[in-house]
Amino acid sequence: MKTHTKKSPHINSIEWSYTPFKDLKDIFKNNISPAPQKESMKIKTDQEIFSEAMADVKEIKEFRKIPSKIPPKIKPLPVTKDDSIEILRQIVQGEGKIRLSDTGEYIEWVSPHIRKDIARKLHEGSFSVQDHIDLHGMTLLEAEEVFSDFFREAVKKRLFCIKVIHGRGLRSPQRPVLKEALKRWLHGTFRKSVLAYSTAKDCDGGLGATYIILKTK
Repeated sequence: MKTHTKKSPHINSIEWSYTPFKDLKDIFKNNISPAPQKESMKIKTDQEIFSEAMADVKEIKEFRKIPSKIPPKIKPLPVTKDDSIEILRQIVQGEGKIRLSDTGEYIEWVSPHIRKDIARKLHEGSFSVQDHIDLHGMTLLEAEEVFSDFFREAVKKRLFCIKVIHGRGLRSPQRPVLKEALKRWLHGTFRKSVLAYSTAKDCDGGLGATYIILKTK
């Protein structure tokens, strides 16, 4: 028995495909104008930027020429000759002497109530020594007792300038004992009676002796 398939009268026997957007491309092509392209930015040069920035600037004619000050001439300092070697040679060969005031052993003191140059004049021997005492070979206690008696007697006699010989203490394993002790005594018990003191001249004991000026009133 054969089976027959009944075809629908609405279906075309020719094969076809459904494409509803076939003409869409042509529609957009004919009706839509292309988007405008962005204008490329022009890069300005440094000169153009400077010219635009200075467009409103006005020139000040008075400043066209600014007078400049002429720098003062600096005179070179004179070159001083260093005579240290020559001075040392003279001292070693006995042709010159060491200034005692330039040494570390030199001592001086001046009361604030009198002129400051008194110490220099005292060291130079400008005042006559009226009496002196020698503390060589004494112990510290002996020297203090002897000096105290000598000093009080000098004040009692109203002496103006005295000298104390104490030595330099070069043989002492420590610092000069008597010299340091003398400074303590002069700044301690007897300070009210002292106007000034200074290392003696080289010919008068030098670093091993001290001149002292006393108050006479």
